[in-house]
Amino acid sequence: MGDRVTMADDGTPYPEFRLRLPGGGPEARGRLLTEKGTNGSQKFVVLAGSPGRPEVVPSFPLRIPSSYRLRQRLIEDGILTESETWPGWLELVEDVECNSPSAAAEILVGRSANGWLEWKSADGHPLSDYLDQVWWGPNRAWLVRGSNVSGLDLVPRLWLPERLVTLRARHLRQGVERGISKDRLRTAVEEDYASTATYNQKVQLVDELHMFLSRMRPGDTMCTISGGRLYVGKITGDAEQLASEDGRSDLRRPVDWADGGHAYEDLPEALQQKLSAQHDVVDLTAVKDLIDGLGISDEDLIEEAEAADRDPTAEIPALTARRELELPEPTDELAGELLVHDTAWLREVRDLLWDERQLVLYGPPGTGKTYLALKLAEFLGGGPEQVKLVQFHPSYAYEDFFEGFRPQEDPQTREVAFRLTAGPLRELADLAAREGNRHIPHFLIIDEINRANLAKVFGELYFLLEYRNKSVRLTYSGDDFALPPNLFVIGTMNTADRSIALVDAAMRRRFAFVELSPRTEPTSGLLRRWLGREGHDTEPADLLDALNSRIDEPDFRIGPSYLMKKGVYREGGLERTWRTKILPLLEEHHYGEGVDIEKRYGLAALRESLG
Repeated sequence: MGDRVTMADDGTPYPEFRLRLPGGGPEARGRLLTEKGTNGSQKFVVLAGSPGRPEVVPSFPLRIPSSYRLRQRLIEDGILTESETWPGWLELVEDVECNSPSAAAEILVGRSANGWLEWKSADGHPLSDYLDQVWWGPNRAWLVRGSNVSGLDLVPRLWLPERLVTLRARHLRQGVERGISKDRLRTAVEEDYASTATYNQKVQLVDELHMFLSRMRPGDTMCTISGGRLYVGKITGDAEQLASEDGRSDLRRPVDWADGGHAYEDLPEALQQKLSAQHDVVDLTAVKDLIDGLGISDEDLIEEAEAADRDPTAEIPALTARRELELPEPTDELAGELLVHDTAWLREVRDLLWDERQLVLYGPPGTGKTYLALKLAEFLGGGPEQVKLVQFHPSYAYEDFFEGFRPQEDPQTREVAFRLTAGPLRELADLAAREGNRHIPHFLIIDEINRANLAKVFGELYFLLEYRNKSVRLTYSGDDFALPPNLFVIGTMNTADRSIALVDAAMRRRFAFVELSPRTEPTSGLLRRWLGREGHDTEPADLLDALNSRIDEPDFRIGPSYLMKKGVYREGGLERTWRTKILPLLEEHHYGEGVDIEKRYGLAALRESLG
């Protein structure tokens, strides 16, 4: 080590750090230096005699190209060579100075590594405990946009070749330290940008600067987009403030960018949603597992996890995140339970849902629309826990459906205040988007979907129904929101309600429409199949067919569910149901026309026509 400085700024000596190789292998040794590497991180020296894995995981050259190249160079120069001390392992024959603790760990273990956590002192404390850093914990993922910084694309011309990520902060005072609190940063921005930025611009700038200076840290994943490709790298050092000549790159962080990139259109939909947020700095931690798996096969991910000595029974996050969403195929058993005439009809409904993600079951009253929607959703979603039902009505609004401010009482002070409250769609969307749930279908059933002012209720969500890979800024909370890919919507619509205006073209474009009508299957033969299963006489089905044959307008024909209740088959039940449920509907339909409803639609008249 010679006279290399291994002391912290306060004069305390850094301890010797150790790294246990996977599979209960031998232990490497090293020391942290005060000197900064070319990437801005503190350098780390791996001591001679330290062991290394003889092979690397397949993803290593893709994930961390700089560490892979350094390891290959050490092998070619005979510095990392076959060990006599530990047969089957490699060994360093001299001290090797690396740009960061992570790089020092990676050349030995042959995979991506977080050196700040994996190098530990003799008593088991991670290296991060000995550094004056901002909060430590699980690594995060970030997007910083560089494709349009004051009209220039900095990604190919500066970030990738110089292995950097930068942020424009032209008017920010010099000497703003990393780890600065958001409150102090807000004061600085208010003063420094007093005449050059609007209120909203300053609010957004404070958020972006705070993420860049105080929340990002070495080991985090960094992403950017340029030329239709997503580039991914790892932050390797702290933020640095420079006075750039053109004012486009005043704040910098070193990044070890992976070679190449990933075509944007091939990215998972959930990742595209997050990347579409219209901010210069975006926290992507919610989809970090998807990013970690980009361009890497399942087999390579498993090998990488084994090389990291992960618990073999634990799930691999990147593998879990890429589990594909599926809607199960309807079975003959389901068709029999729902009394549907043909399983192929259910499969078509399932396929429409898969393709469109939104579907409306429409038809006259009593055709079983809500029942079918619920049962089908429970089958496709795997249970009632993934299904939520809401009923629209004329006074229903966006604030009821998605989110809005509602009066709520504080349980301690008993004072009432307006607080932002999530509606049923926001609640279900948040549940569907939760980690571990993204491959499970979730269903929102909207009963009587055409009874509300749909443009008013859906608001900006109309856009998201059609563009599921995009996000929008919400009206009330200001959050960036996207509808999860695993959220499906089934609406029901009563076509006999003449008080409702026709559905607008915007809704028709976003929903698939499936008719449930007494004139077609599966509704036309539903009552007859139900009567057979329940052991009843077929007369009610014959009467219903005769009744509907006398109704000219299809939207006013009577559905079978009126006659699929136990009370109908008690003594006098059929006559009572006909008189109190069915005839009043027809009275309303023929109101003012002078039609003798009893003579035309009464049981006696229908029975006589049946002979």
